[in-house]
Amino acid sequence: MDSAKDLNGAEKSIIALDVWLQSQAGAYVRAFEQACLDELTADIFGFNAIQIGVPQLDALAANRMPNKWQAATRTSTDNELAFAAGGKQIAVALDFAELPFASQSIDLVVLPHVLEFAAEPHQVLREVERVLIPEGQVIICGFNPASLWGVRQGVGRFTSNDYLPASGEFISMPRLKDWLKLLNLGVTRSHFGCYAPPCRTAHWLSRFSMMESAGRRWWPYLGAVYVVHAIKRVKGMHIIGPAWNKKTSKRPQAVPAANRE
Repeated sequence: MDSAKDLNGAEKSIIALDVWLQSQAGAYVRAFEQACLDELTADIFGFNAIQIGVPQLDALAANRMPNKWQAATRTSTDNELAFAAGGKQIAVALDFAELPFASQSIDLVVLPHVLEFAAEPHQVLREVERVLIPEGQVIICGFNPASLWGVRQGVGRFTSNDYLPASGEFISMPRLKDWLKLLNLGVTRSHFGCYAPPCRTAHWLSRFSMMESAGRRWWPYLGAVYVVHAIKRVKGMHIIGPAWNKKTSKRPQAVPAANRE
């Protein structure tokens, strides 16, 4: 009963995020994340890639793998969100904590804002680690609690005037890195963006557009959104070098007495 209740709550949380992403502030976030994901995924190669959650983004648009899927919760597929960015239909409806893929079968997994709205974020990450091949890659998008938006959200919890979806449990970058490290998922790159104050209209968001370049230069870790790229490391794997044959190794040659000075 409790697990079913938790799952239902998680699905409601994700739907709340879907609705928020349709707002003008949500469009601002989606524009940054789409550009960042296009850059990160363009040069990731393999055969199988999957985007889990947030169908408003096409996280794999720039990727060239032959097999690409977009997945959403079963609740999302029951309404208008059954169609992803560009009108593509959702390919897989699933429970994020139990991925229907074989172990070590996926080359790339993209998780845009899934962990912070999942009932069991650790279990979601464990499933991602399970399905990734050795040296497989995962990209995670999240809201940064150490930002103006994070402060605004904290104040909103006391005033009942949330800026971001109230049901989200936002994860700091150091905390996320610790989770990934425990699963042997090594972070290689991280990006921050969306430095404008938490405004609700496109007019005011655009008025603060100059803060994007200033933020990247002067306070890069205080962006409202982060994107983390990590690789699955497998312990015990070593690069094999050439096998040297000791019997054929050359020994120092003696110099004939006649040639000695």
